[in-house]
Amino acid sequence: MTRTYTPWALLAIALALAAVYLFPLYWMYVTSLKSGSEIFANPPSFWPAAPNANIYADVWARRTMSTFLWNSVIIASGVTAITVILGTGCAYVLARYRSAWIDLGLFAILMLQVLPASVMITPLFVGFNQIGLLNYPRTAVVLAAAAKAMPFFVVLVRATFMSVPRELEEAALVDGNSRVGAFFFIVLPLARNGILVCAILTFMSAFGEYIYSKSIIQSPLLQPASVGLSGFLGPNSSDWNAIMAYSAIYVTPILLVFVILQRRIVSGLTSGALK
Repeated sequence: MTRTYTPWALLAIALALAAVYLFPLYWMYVTSLKSGSEIFANPPSFWPAAPNANIYADVWARRTMSTFLWNSVIIASGVTAITVILGTGCAYVLARYRSAWIDLGLFAILMLQVLPASVMITPLFVGFNQIGLLNYPRTAVVLAAAAKAMPFFVVLVRATFMSVPRELEEAALVDGNSRVGAFFFIVLPLARNGILVCAILTFMSAFGEYIYSKSIIQSPLLQPASVGLSGFLGPNSSDWNAIMAYSAIYVTPILLVFVILQRRIVSGLTSGALK
């Protein structure tokens, strides 16, 4: 009898925890459709009496969200490109070659993941200023965010490479392929699923980058949507439905990408678990 009820009990607990976790998203969408007086009503309503969807068009035009979102896409694409190109090679080396130096490099990479962006922003800002990179603020943000995303990418892709049998590379070498050829034509195609998933996660994380952008980019024309959202904040902020509408427009594309690719993401993250 215990075996019969245990899976259903665990499922009920999982659904309850998911509901608690997702409730802020629901509240964000609902609040964006409410009027100002209804937002502060007591007790609160869980659905607006007269939903006003025009707030989305108003916020899109008034806050020039197309510019902010385009900047977020540029920064996220740059971070993803640098991380995938450099991180894939690094992960392959850490997966295939073992030595004291390799272990030291892996330890250093893991330590970099521990450092928060708020700690790194000051030395990065000073360093970028000394080499003149602050004249190209989006490039500076891309480099800083890519350095932050690299450890996470390398650790996950390393597990993916370790799941690819070494014997396949050895057979390719026997057939006359070089080490580089075996990597590009044998190992890389087999690991592409894990690399793709990690690239998607990197893009999603970089799309919401805030600390580096807020500190380095001063021009509103170059700032991403995460910084644009802070423009609502102030001592007398009360335009909560507009804030929630902006947040909904900003968050929805990432949610759709995650929902559409959730199966691939899960399979890619677990591709190296059996090694």
